[in-house]
Amino acid sequence: MLILGLDASLARCSAAVWSDGVVLAELCEEGGRSYATALPALAREVLRAAGPRCVPDGVAVTVGPGSFTGLRAALALAHGIALAAGRPVLGVTLAEALGEAVPERAGRVLWVAIDSRRGRVFLHRGEGDFTAVALAGLPDPTGPVALAGDAAGVVAAALAARGCDVWLTDARLPLARHVAAVGARRLAGELAPLAAQPLYVDPPEARPPAGGLRPPPHAE
Repeated sequence: MLILGLDASLARCSAAVWSDGVVLAELCEEGGRSYATALPALAREVLRAAGPRCVPDGVAVTVGPGSFTGLRAALALAHGIALAAGRPVLGVTLAEALGEAVPERAGRVLWVAIDSRRGRVFLHRGEGDFTAVALAGLPDPTGPVALAGDAAGVVAAALAARGCDVWLTDARLPLARHVAAVGARRLAGELAPLAAQPLYVDPPEARPPAGGLRPPPHAE
């Protein structure tokens, strides 16, 4: 099974071609350029590096939570490539992608903490959905936990200060190889289907104008 993985959810974008557990090609770019510019170039290069006739069986993409612009840029690219190839798009959450990066946890529950940039974190506690939590209102874990995500450091420090048993992992930002691996399991039916649409914890900030939308122009 050959999967193209794409990620632009946080402060890094990456693309990888994954085949039955082997990473054939992977490229990353930290911040800087627009995701809409960087990610298509990375995807093109990894597909080229994987072989002249590389057609993926599916395109896996991170759905969130994360950057509004990054998520939409990656999803638009994933849908475009999949449509052209006649292949499915496979949604992958940040909790799934980062969980794939930390397979050995010595029985610890994986907590994924994402910076919401509003003085809170988006927290996933091993199962269920992400929730928005203030640092001062972090729940106490019921046992040992492992922390991943770009806000893992501050959450680990806050929990450790309370005497909680925490392990701060190195998995801070997702990699396309892990997105692809999760996507392969989803395509094989090992994971429940997930719509390849943006996953937001907070409602969008954008609002229609008070006077309503502008009417369409009249045709001459």
